[in-house]
Amino acid sequence: MEWNDQPGIPRPGHALEVVSAMGEGFVEGLVQGAWALLLCGPVLVASVAVTVFVVRRRALAGGNGPTGRSDQLFWDLFLGAAVAAPALLIPTLISPWTGLFLGGAGIAAGVAAYRATPKYLARRTARKDHRALESAHLAAQARHDELIARWRRYELDPACSIDYPALTDVRTPETSALIKAMRQADELRAAPHRGYPDAVTSLGATLAAAEKAAGVPAEQA
Repeated sequence: MEWNDQPGIPRPGHALEVVSAMGEGFVEGLVQGAWALLLCGPVLVASVAVTVFVVRRRALAGGNGPTGRSDQLFWDLFLGAAVAAPALLIPTLISPWTGLFLGGAGIAAGVAAYRATPKYLARRTARKDHRALESAHLAAQARHDELIARWRRYELDPACSIDYPALTDVRTPETSALIKAMRQADELRAAPHRGYPDAVTSLGATLAAAEKAAGVPAEQA
């Protein structure tokens, strides 16, 4: 019996074969784990972040009552888990280290989404308010121009000046109030301001009051 055929005695080079096999298995596991990480990582991170964002947004918004919020919370978590769980479990079965890494990435994504949601909602609300303010400002500017043109005819049209002199006489209380309203609206016109639409509305009311006090017929005003 030759030496390398004796039971219990390793053959020459057997240790090298074992090490080589282990190295090949390790490399293969790394490759498979890398592919699982590339394919499932974005899905897991996105699903966790979106789920946390939706839950956090609903919590900040409130409403729907306790029962409605509980039902909505269940479905939000269920749908998020339906996507996130396979994206975590499949890579974990392929390569444990990949699953561990993805678990940490998912936690980080959830924490980041939880912290960022209030800031994002505040910025979105601010942008929405700013657009609404700009729209109201433009509408108020158009109305302001109409009111100024309406008043100027009493100042520039000789016939109107003769028929309704009270509208250019600041000693008349209604005309004095009109001039003050005009100044206030002019001061707020330059840039979007929450008080500008109200100032234009006040200008319209004071102009109507001044016209009525001066005896301007309603159909001519």
